[in-house]
Formats: sequence, C-alpha cells, structure tokens
Amino acid sequence: MSSARRPPAPPKGNPIANAFKVLRETAVTADFWKLAATFFVCGFSTNGLIGTHLIPACIDHGIPEVRAAGLLAGMGMFNFVGTSASGWLADRYNTRYLLCTYYVLRGLSLLYLPFLLADVSFVGLSIFAMFYGLDWLATVAPMVRLTSERFGAAKTSIIYGWIFAMHQLGGAISAGLAGVMRTELGAYFESFLMAGAMCVAAGLLALTIGRKGSAGGRRADDMVADPARA
Repeated sequence: MSSARRPPAPPKGNPIANAFKVLRETAVTADFWKLAATFFVCGFSTNGLIGTHLIPACIDHGIPEVRAAGLLAGMGMFNFVGTSASGWLADRYNTRYLLCTYYVLRGLSLLYLPFLLADVSFVGLSIFAMFYGLDWLATVAPMVRLTSERFGAAKTSIIYGWIFAMHQLGGAISAGLAGVMRTELGAYFESFLMAGAMCVAAGLLALTIGRKGSAGGRRADDMVADPARA
C-alpha cells in the first residue's frame, strides 16, 4: 500500500442503517450475487456437508466413529496451513484464478469421496482429509480481496458480512438437505456428487467476477495499488 494512501474511514451513523444502505447499493450489481453464490457453495460444501455428515458417512461404511472424527481433526490442522498460505497467495496472484482453483479442486475431491468411502480406504481418506483441510477456508482471503477490488475498501467489511451470511445459509441448507437425502436414498452418494458439481460451477463463476470492461466492473480508484495485478 502506498504511504500516501490512508485506510478508509469507517462509516458514520447507525451501523444497522449503514449495513442495509450498503446492501441496497450493491445488491443491484451482478458481481455481488456472484460473490454471494460462490460463498453459498463454500458453506454448502464445508460446514454443512463435510463438517456435519462426514462422520455419519464414514460410519455407514464401517469406519469407526473415533477414527472418522480423527479425519475431521486432521482437516482442522491442515486448514490452518492452507488458510495462511492462501492469504500470502491472495496478495500476489489474481484472486479470481485462486478462487477458481480452490473450488474446482474441492469439487473434484468431493466427486471422488464416495468412491473412497466405498473402498473403505482409510489411507485414501487421510489424503482426502489433508487435501480438503488445505482448501477448507482458503477461499476467504481471495474472497475478501476480490470484494475490496470490486466495491472499494471502505465497504468491504459490510459487504463481506452480507456475503458471509450466504455462506452460513448454504451450510444450513446443506446440513438439512444431505440428511434428508441420506434418509430417503439410504446413502450420501448423491449428496457428495451434488456438492462436487456445485463447487466446480462456483469455480467457473468466480472467473467472471469483476472483470475489466464488464458492466459495473471494478473501479481503479477503489483499488489498492498492486503491481502484480497490472
């Protein structure tokens, strides 16, 4: 950041009124809904699906509960590494490409997960846990950066709050929907495939956010100077 550029001043006035004012201003743009949609899928595929249903899915395939819980614990450990690395990458590389990579790789891993469970391959599941953990919250840093580039640093915190609400909504819907599908269909196979396909679609959608020359594209005066993005 240039020494001549100061951080944006926080909005003044009633914080609730400010939050809804910013929502009205940004909800008319396609990019806001693209960001919200991709983060909806993020919550759908992490907290709602894997965080809630991985252990029951493992139990369905004969993997002991404690061992399955260990897979989630391993994801948490690798999540710390992946999130930290993603912050470093988001400062240096195009955030749209990063988001696309994260979502597509997550989607491919979810598409493969049912077959790992069917083989009861704990070694394969351990590799999945490591890979998925690295990707779990890796989307946050490029998402915040892309939001700032598109809508300006002064509004980023408020807009990200609204986008994060979509993340939680996605998680809630996924937790319930996967449970219903497990009850009705007798397995999580379709749930994992659906989430995997959604992640791949979210990755492709991320490539279209805030592109130069598009209607309502990112504003240069709202962006922090970064030679790596020139």
